Amino acid sequence: MKAFVSEYNFSDEVTKTMKPPAKVHIFDTTLRDGEQTPGVSLTNNEKMHIAEQLSELGVSVIEAGFPINSKPEREVVKQIVQSGFKSKICGLSRVIEADIDACIDCDVDIIHTFVGTSDIHIKDQMETDRKSVKEKAVKAVKKIKDAGFECLFTPMDTTRTPFQYLIEVCKEVVEAGADRINVADTVGVMNPPAMRYLIGELRKGIKVPIEIHCHNDFGLAVSNSLAAVEAGVSYVQATINGLGERAGNTSLEQVTMALEVLYKIKTGIKTEKLTEISKLVERLTLVRMPPNTPIIGRNAFTHEAGIHAAAILKKGRTFEPITPEMVGQKSRIVMGKHTGRHAVQDTLKQLGYKTDEKQTQEITMRIKELAEKQKKISEDDIIAIADDVLGAISNKNQVVKLQEFSVFTSNKLTPVSTVILEINGEKKTSAASGIGAVDAASKAIFSALPIPITLKEYNLKAVTGGTDALANVLIRISDGDKNEYQAEATHQDIVIASINALIKGINKAMRPD
Repeated sequence: MKAFVSEYNFSDEVTKTMKPPAKVHIFDTTLRDGEQTPGVSLTNNEKMHIAEQLSELGVSVIEAGFPINSKPEREVVKQIVQSGFKSKICGLSRVIEADIDACIDCDVDIIHTFVGTSDIHIKDQMETDRKSVKEKAVKAVKKIKDAGFECLFTPMDTTRTPFQYLIEVCKEVVEAGADRINVADTVGVMNPPAMRYLIGELRKGIKVPIEIHCHNDFGLAVSNSLAAVEAGVSYVQATINGLGERAGNTSLEQVTMALEVLYKIKTGIKTEKLTEISKLVERLTLVRMPPNTPIIGRNAFTHEAGIHAAAILKKGRTFEPITPEMVGQKSRIVMGKHTGRHAVQDTLKQLGYKTDEKQTQEITMRIKELAEKQKKISEDDIIAIADDVLGAISNKNQVVKLQEFSVFTSNKLTPVSTVILEINGEKKTSAASGIGAVDAASKAIFSALPIPITLKEYNLKAVTGGTDALANVLIRISDGDKNEYQAEATHQDIVIASINALIKGINKAMRPD
């Protein structure tokens, strides 16, 4: 599947000068850190469903949970471990024996142990000292390794930890057997240059692989994760949809695609499954992604502006950085107030309509008018407008034409409608009252006609949901000879849609043989 749809990209020139890892492993923590999103609580069945999809997606590691947290959490971690997924399964623990024992009991592949190393955490949270923290960290790592498990160690709040103490702790836990060190930007305070520098300095003193775990408090989680990779990090921790505490974590979709496309680094992720799992997590967590979310948002490959849409229809790469199929999406042209004739024409063609220049212009104008009020135009709206316009334009020799109409409601709430019709070139004015605005307008129209017309059937439906939906009116009328005629019309206003449908039907009834 083609990844990048441009022959030249300036970032390619720069990345050629870098020496990042040939492969970056994606460590997913949706089920652990992602579930810490305020208001999110997943059932065990939901966690199993997500874990299965994560494994199919191709993540290297699934952090299944915090086993000491509760009995149900321990049970689901065990279930995930026993399911035989392709990904390695990780359990989280503090540097506390009971936590580690809970992970051991679950028989996870990796035990991820952590302790705060910044002075803020040591003094204000744990109310202890640096020496005690270091001793607990070393003891925890030794216990994990003695039990025969792979060990990941996180000096929590890494990016606010004084460097000399940080490197001291890291060296000692590595000596105790830690397999990897995870750099955690716990409150998201790093910027990319600082991250590159920190990772570079740590790599000078630590000989085991380094992971990166970023939070998005300043919107820099993905940027900082990429900066860490540039500096040599080979594992990136992320969550589906960037879920997590406060502003969330590194978005798995965004960091994966940046690595694959902009850095040409393999991640092992089946990128075509990204949108599918994003939608699954969105549905289960009820955390809705903004439409303009990169990669997986519904607008990520959607085009409205006339110039953009026209170019996309010729060649996708003009205004798309990657092929949408690469992430399980597809290009979409939506109609709006910026919509151009070319986009409308192509959309109509895809929907099976054949239109001439005049018809296309009329439909385009109607779409723009509706977009000014409704903002979002659906495919159903387009179909309704096209049917309405094509039906109106095709009836060239109209016998009855609506010139004006008005509806007045008195204090007694009895609507009165006045209509001015042109019938065979002659103006006719009529007024009538009715139960409602539509009834009043209908009676006023019928009373102006030279032949008797009876409304036999009236059907109203909203084309799309919401109070701003188009109204579609289908009517059936009969003349004095009991011939029946059917017509329909669509408009944002129910009364106008009803009157237009009636005028169409009346023209059918009064057209010369």
